[in-house]
Amino acid sequence: MELELTTAKEIVETSQKYNLHAWTVQGSSKPLTMIGGEGIYFWDGEGKRYYDMSSQLVNLNIGYGNSKVIKAIQEQAERLAYSSPSFAIDVRSQLAKMVVELAPDNMGKVFFTLGGSDANENAIKIAKMVTGRYKIFSRYLSYHGSSYGAANLTGEPRRYTCEPGIPGFIKFFDPYVYRSPVPFADEEAASHYYLQQLRDQVIYEGRDAVAAIVVETITGSNGVIIPPKGYLNGIRRICDEFGIMMVCDEVMTGWGRTGEWFAINNFDVKPDIITFAKGITCGYAPIGGVIVSKEIASYFDDRFLNCGLTYSAHPLGCAAGIATIEYYQETGLIAQAKERGVLLGRILEDLKEKHACVGDVRYIGLFSAIELVKNKESKEPLVEFDHDPDKVMSKIIGTLCARGFFTYSHENTIMVAPPLIITEQELESAMAIMDDVLGEVDKSL
Repeated sequence: MELELTTAKEIVETSQKYNLHAWTVQGSSKPLTMIGGEGIYFWDGEGKRYYDMSSQLVNLNIGYGNSKVIKAIQEQAERLAYSSPSFAIDVRSQLAKMVVELAPDNMGKVFFTLGGSDANENAIKIAKMVTGRYKIFSRYLSYHGSSYGAANLTGEPRRYTCEPGIPGFIKFFDPYVYRSPVPFADEEAASHYYLQQLRDQVIYEGRDAVAAIVVETITGSNGVIIPPKGYLNGIRRICDEFGIMMVCDEVMTGWGRTGEWFAINNFDVKPDIITFAKGITCGYAPIGGVIVSKEIASYFDDRFLNCGLTYSAHPLGCAAGIATIEYYQETGLIAQAKERGVLLGRILEDLKEKHACVGDVRYIGLFSAIELVKNKESKEPLVEFDHDPDKVMSKIIGTLCARGFFTYSHENTIMVAPPLIITEQELESAMAIMDDVLGEVDKSL
């Protein structure tokens, strides 16, 4: 196939003319070109190389150019490129078995989707079908997708365009200890406070009306908010008390990002439903899914499962998923992510100590965020929530990008979540760029 567009300028101009770009004002959109990638790096149309320090959208865990996954997709495309979801095919069956066996041991079956949004859509439907209830709890600082149901599940400003919302979606507050007005003695005290609020809210909403409590196991784009000790265990207890489904959104944290196959494994908790996407194929082909407990799986043995998608369990996605999981296993990449996370944590703590603009750093495995402030003592955020008219954060991200450090920000936090294949030397070199740029932010305070 010979491409008509040969220069970076042509690619950008044509893209601006014909593409609608996500999450941006179209007239001011200036997309970066991407021509190729290898390992943790990609390069633009001018040949400039970038450290990909967000794994694109926290999904490119195995980096660019993985020959094992590429070959699996090629071979599957030649053998069977598509099959209706109603058929049993080898890669579909094998991937389902692998997913369930790697999930917590209470899990029974998986329903495959195309990505995270439709995984969460179907998790909502399943919880409603099983419980016969209609209210769904989720947190204010959450992102669960942008399709209509997933956007109603989402708590942060990306839900606003889908409002007025669907009846039954209820929001509750995150255990955001760094920004809590309450001076907690320890993590357990914080968990007790937030859990008591949640339990009261369930009662006030009607304990027999709540179908599910949905949480990102670790809050992702909204600042890598790691739950305090005992918090997720407490949600499990509340769900058990009132017959509510506990749903963990692992779209961003699943498949090794935190140094475990699933982030929930860090907390010794077993949810009823887990949603996933991103790291199962690392973007090489689209696939996501909903893993349900054995109890939920058996519920549908004699009841109709009212879920379906034309591209559910697409053969190319299944082939990519099998190859990706095998690559994780063959290389010990998930254990390595935990090991590299220790180094990343040390670097982040050093940045927090050194820079006046760094209020907090949060990290687990290779999943982390840097929260920027105007004043460390008052914790005043560098930009207000959902209000950055001077594009302060965009300018910081632009400066990082200009120096070869690619990532993204949300509100007043910067995401740092490199591919799991990153070496210690690469991690230290990339974070040296971050150090320099934060120094410039310090001078602007």
